[in-house]
Amino acid sequence: MDRLLENFLNLSVMAQAWPTVLQGFGLTVLVSVLVIVFGLALGLGLAVLRSMKKRVFDLLIVAWVDLFRTLPQLVIIIFLYFGMPYIGLTLSPFVTTVIALGAVLSAFACEIFWSAIQALPRGQWDAAKALGFGPMRMLFKIILPQAWRLAIPMLTNRAISISKGTALGTAVSLPETLGQAQSFMSLVANPSPLTLAAALYLVLFLPLVVASRWIEHASSKGR
Repeated sequence: MDRLLENFLNLSVMAQAWPTVLQGFGLTVLVSVLVIVFGLALGLGLAVLRSMKKRVFDLLIVAWVDLFRTLPQLVIIIFLYFGMPYIGLTLSPFVTTVIALGAVLSAFACEIFWSAIQALPRGQWDAAKALGFGPMRMLFKIILPQAWRLAIPMLTNRAISISKGTALGTAVSLPETLGQAQSFMSLVANPSPLTLAAALYLVLFLPLVVASRWIEHASSKGR
């Protein structure tokens, strides 16, 4: 037990690591927020384009969704960071991680939004047409507000799951929570900074997990 405490709960080492790991935690929060905003906005946009039922849009969107739902997140991050310079586009670790994880989230969000739109009764569309609503007005005034309510529980769970992938940014030297903890661990030859990083991840994601469960419960009661 003493060895365990010495290696993973060394308070002296954790106190030294705290400023460094906390700095990385701030970056983790920022990246997570941007990934969620970017991913959900792009996913909603793709679902709206798909609802127009244009064959070209549909084929391109399905290809995007299948690609980013299939590839591992780490593969996408590494490809963007190391592959884009060959076509003259150099991305920072920060931008690479946001784009890669946001693209993955957009693929899942598009499918979730599209499924929610398709789940609405056909009568909603017919009633809107009878009232003289145009396609865009119908979509944004009638369909999407209802689809959003159906999609929220699944979107929340998926957004949390993918935003936890910010730790994968360490593969391209993103100085987020895990990366900073690993760097400090190598300096002091003690893994206690990893325990500190784990605690900060709990502080960030545990309330989100609890909130997502509450949202899912409230949504099911509403139906």
